[in-house]
Amino acid sequence: MSPRLIPAMCLSLVALFNLTFAHADETIVPRPAEWAQPVEVQYNLFQMSPTLYRSALPDRGVVPLLEKLKVATVINFLPESDSSWLATPGIEQVQLPYRTNHVDDAQVLTALRAIQSAEAKGPVLMHCKHGSDRTGLMAAMYRVVVQGWSKEDALNEMTQGGFGDSTHFRDGVRYMMQADAEKLRTALANGECSTSPFAACSMKSWFKSAHVE
Repeated sequence: MSPRLIPAMCLSLVALFNLTFAHADETIVPRPAEWAQPVEVQYNLFQMSPTLYRSALPDRGVVPLLEKLKVATVINFLPESDSSWLATPGIEQVQLPYRTNHVDDAQVLTALRAIQSAEAKGPVLMHCKHGSDRTGLMAAMYRVVVQGWSKEDALNEMTQGGFGDSTHFRDGVRYMMQADAEKLRTALANGECSTSPFAACSMKSWFKSAHVE
């Protein structure tokens, strides 16, 4: 190898090294301040707002932290009760089991209404097993319907917020893409159980009122 080539190769390697690190620096994007902020990594616990938290399935070890955060209600999206780990008299338990691959507007409205009702009493924690799919969908719908976020912004937080494996979000993303945020917002404000008058809960309510009359 020619002695003249060695310095040139060294300079090329240095340039490549610097370019690689510069590119790496460009890909490190600060976490948006409006996204849910991490509180406790062990439980995938994040704070979405002053009155709303999200997490994976907790255990007894998190109870002192919940008390410190003044959580007054725990909303559980799993079919299993929270009574196995939560027995604190000052924390109310609400169970709303559902699956993201079968979710409908009625279930979303029930969850959002439960969150809003609970927030009136103090901070709320909502959770599922991993804190990513079921909790992620309801968190995103809360952002869109209650807080007025765009679907794009809510989906970005859901899928890129560091809440879990991205493969868990497929069903939630599918539901969000077809959901009518304005209809959900109107139904929530009007106390309606669904966006459709033909939904099972709407028909049940209609038959009940007709029978009373």
